[in-house]
Amino acid sequence: MHGTIMGSACSLQCVAALPILVRVCKRLIYLWFVRQTLKPEEKRAECSTRFCSTKGKVTRRLFFPRRRFLKSLSRSALVLSLENLLAAVRPEFGGAKASAPWTAVQKLEGGNSAALGVSFVDVAKQAGLNAKTIYGGEHKNKYLLETTGCGVAFYDYDNDGWLDIFLVNGWRLEGFPKGQEPHSHLFKNNRDGTFTDVTEKAGLVHTGWGQGVCIGDYDNDGYEDLFVSYFGKNVLYHNNGNGTFTDVTERAGVGGNGKRWNSGCAFVDFDRDGKLDLFVANYIDMDLATAPVPESGPCLYKGVMVACGPPGLIGGKNILFRNNGDGTFTDVSESSGILSANGTYGLGVLTGDFDNDGWPDIYVANDSTASALYQNKKNGKFTDIAMEAGCALSADGKPQAGMGVSAADYDMDGNLDIVKTNFAGDTPSLYHNVGNATFEDTTFTGGLGKHTQYLGWGCGFFDFDNDGWPDILICNGHVYPEVEQLTTEAGYAQRKLLYKNLRNGKFADVSLNAGAGISTPSASRGCAFGDFDNDGDLDVVVNCVNDFPQLLRCDSTLKNNWIKVRTIGTKSNRSGIGARLRCVTRLAGAEVPHSQIDEVRSGGGYYSQNDLRVHFGIGTAEKVELLEIRWPSGQVDALKDLKANRLYYIREADGVTRTVVFPPSKKESA
Repeated sequence: MHGTIMGSACSLQCVAALPILVRVCKRLIYLWFVRQTLKPEEKRAECSTRFCSTKGKVTRRLFFPRRRFLKSLSRSALVLSLENLLAAVRPEFGGAKASAPWTAVQKLEGGNSAALGVSFVDVAKQAGLNAKTIYGGEHKNKYLLETTGCGVAFYDYDNDGWLDIFLVNGWRLEGFPKGQEPHSHLFKNNRDGTFTDVTEKAGLVHTGWGQGVCIGDYDNDGYEDLFVSYFGKNVLYHNNGNGTFTDVTERAGVGGNGKRWNSGCAFVDFDRDGKLDLFVANYIDMDLATAPVPESGPCLYKGVMVACGPPGLIGGKNILFRNNGDGTFTDVSESSGILSANGTYGLGVLTGDFDNDGWPDIYVANDSTASALYQNKKNGKFTDIAMEAGCALSADGKPQAGMGVSAADYDMDGNLDIVKTNFAGDTPSLYHNVGNATFEDTTFTGGLGKHTQYLGWGCGFFDFDNDGWPDILICNGHVYPEVEQLTTEAGYAQRKLLYKNLRNGKFADVSLNAGAGISTPSASRGCAFGDFDNDGDLDVVVNCVNDFPQLLRCDSTLKNNWIKVRTIGTKSNRSGIGARLRCVTRLAGAEVPHSQIDEVRSGGGYYSQNDLRVHFGIGTAEKVELLEIRWPSGQVDALKDLKANRLYYIREADGVTRTVVFPPSKKESA
């Protein structure tokens, strides 16, 4: 009996270790292949660490092209001995040590937010965000439609320099009595830490299964317009510039056929003609009259009956609308190649120039299948390159249930990296861009592989401590309210994950050291990042399912500096969406300049919209030595010696047109 128990325990340990073994073997095979196929001059230049020193100069490690590796696998099968594999991997682990991480992390024990220097406080209630988001049944869901929740936007709709908030709302299967229907809400910033609901006055009352939100000035009149995706017909609101909006959906031609499950969205000038186009992801082609119910399967999650899908259901196809310049749009999904691509079950949408060619690409986090990276071919067409680029699957080559997605250059190598949230039982995904839209999965080496118990939705790279290095926030909450019946799950409401950038390619989990706003569980969905109180640090607004929103105010004791940039296009689209900004500073004690990049972006995360003002933390630097803006038109503006702690309005080709110094913060304890 004892031997049987021991054998069973050993078997269980082996089974648990299997995924790790698979990942290690894949990495070993890859390294072996690289060594066998490197050219002589490449072998001489190869080094075993991320960076190596050659005659006193720091040079980039050679990364073997993933495309060459994938093509080779289709021509031959590799049969490797253990000796071959170990010989290949020894240099990988035997080289110089990585640079020392941020040492203060070692002091963060017992939830000590003082050591971190930053604390997030939920001030939504006292700020007046009193609109509850209604979305599906609270304890049981019949259809998958009831699970996805809504997005949120930080959105300065009236151009007064203070971020307002737009909260998308949902619906329930049983409907509502007349006059009690839930609808989306626009809250105006009162500039004193509070907000006023101006939805009716603004003309934005609309009901239905709301999904995502994105903003952009599609008619270049100086006011950001508002797009909201729905299960059913989308809505496009024209910003009239006087605090009111007009529903122009029908005239614009972006409502859809009323039968689609539209999801994430983003305005993007994909053809760089100065007019913002519109991309809308689609989740499932669902007809509630014929959709399967939990009992029909039965559809089970760990023995509990839950809503069915998405596997087994017909996936939706993404849509690309081209701006005609006259207030109307044309569906170019087919001619652009978007319709014929493999992507389906689309949720989060992210735009960015991932190959540094000056043209915006589009990444879509897909649920239960490979994610998509639509590479802009510069001729009005796109090709999905996610599989060969290395950002479609998990580290062990499996499809994931992707939800939210965000981009930043977290290691300062000049390339936009990607973080993606996934389903419970999996980790988030961290894809490191090594150049030319080629990615390596660095989830585990980067420090994001610790937690598998959470289900991630909204996410974002943001520099919460203004040290000049982008950190990561992930908002969690289970998809099935029925999991409250299980003791093996983290619960329906889940805490958030906050990762601090250690400046060496790794992140540290500081979630329990960042205040109750991060550690308190909630059923989170979309989240947006922006400085709502104009005090120089980044706050977060979160849309929760069947609950009130969260407004996480960032309270910092650190004295790090920052700058913000509001782009104004002239030849480019008026919003400046798609502009690439490079911020160069010299941090204290650094021998070389510190160069950050970011882009002006519509949409992103999970169904949400961040502040269009680009924010750079610059640590102890007192000025920005160089701010370079590469506009979508191709115009490049370079501005030098910009003072810290200011908001700069920069017009294309004209430079700084306005500088704002924020008044001293008057934060009150929550």
